[in-house]
Amino acid sequence: MNTSLPTLPGPIGIFDSGYGGLTILSKIRRALPQYDYLYLGDNARTPYGTRSFEVVYEFTRQAVVKLFEMGCHLVILACNTASAKALRSIQMNDLPRIDPARRVLGVIRPTVECIGSITHTRHVGILATPGTIKSESYPLEIHKLFPDICVKGEACPLWVPLVENNEAQGDGADYFVHKYIHQLLAQDPAIDTVILGCTHFPLLLPKIKQHIPPHINIVAQGELVADSLHDYLQRHPDMDARCTRGGSCLYYTTEAEEKFRESASIFLNEQIDVHRIER
Repeated sequence: MNTSLPTLPGPIGIFDSGYGGLTILSKIRRALPQYDYLYLGDNARTPYGTRSFEVVYEFTRQAVVKLFEMGCHLVILACNTASAKALRSIQMNDLPRIDPARRVLGVIRPTVECIGSITHTRHVGILATPGTIKSESYPLEIHKLFPDICVKGEACPLWVPLVENNEAQGDGADYFVHKYIHQLLAQDPAIDTVILGCTHFPLLLPKIKQHIPPHINIVAQGELVADSLHDYLQRHPDMDARCTRGGSCLYYTTEAEEKFRESASIFLNEQIDVHRIER
């Protein structure tokens, strides 16, 4: 156990490779406004979606340790790629050594748990980054809970750049939104539920709804993760007691503060103060 880590109660840590996790954070803060939060974006090394398992794991582990050092006892990986490629290794191999009492949670499991009650055809599609699709984390998690559900995935490598370049509502986005949706549904016409397996993708929802048939359910992650966190804290009063309540939210980035502020405005309807930290 790392005896140098702070032991006093602290904020809930939210980590993402970039900005997408802000969509998760905003839903969590809306559902649980009483807690303190600390958001860390590894913007200097984003995107994670095209990186190897080993690199994503190492970057994510560094971020988790940093958040622990900054006082967090509970960290949410608000990033599908980090959840897919790093969460299990951190939970099984690192936490017992760093501090068995601390916890790291992801966004895939809370998303998957609701799928069984949503799909009627038992055919589900995943739209996500190449890294998340390649990891097969969604099919693996879905089949643990719902072995009868058929899962197809489609990588959408250009959707994140569209969002981060503030082009999500531009005419140029239509072609790429339609392209990946069409390719997914061509794999399995029986799909009646589509999971948006990337935290950037909710910003494309207006376009996605234009190009996806109306009978298909679209599952975004923010509210599901927020509900899951609320349930987790209720079931684990010991961890709940280690999370401070002041209604504050601090933002940190590994890139330039001004760049983060500008880009964060795409995801949040508020002006924020952000601080740069060394990797």
